[in-house]
Amino acid sequence: MKEIPIWEKSNLTLEEAAAYSGVGINKLRDITNDDSCKFVLWVGNKRLIKRRLFDQYIEQAYSI
Repeated sequence: MKEIPIWEKSNLTLEEAAAYSGVGINKLRDITNDDSCKFVLWVGNKRLIKRRLFDQYIEQAYSI
C-alpha cells in the first residue's frame, strides 16, 4: 500500500502535525483540548488535526 505524503493528507495525527508544523506534541494537545478549537476532529478518543484549518490558524497566529 502506497503511503500518502503529509502535505496531501486532509487530517493529521498529533505526531504528523508536529512534524509538519514544528509545533510540539504537548502544545498541540493543549491547543486542541479547548472546546472552541476549530481544527480538531475527534474520532472516538483519537484526535486528528484538520490540516487546512490548522494552516490557516498558524498563518493568523502571532504566537502560540
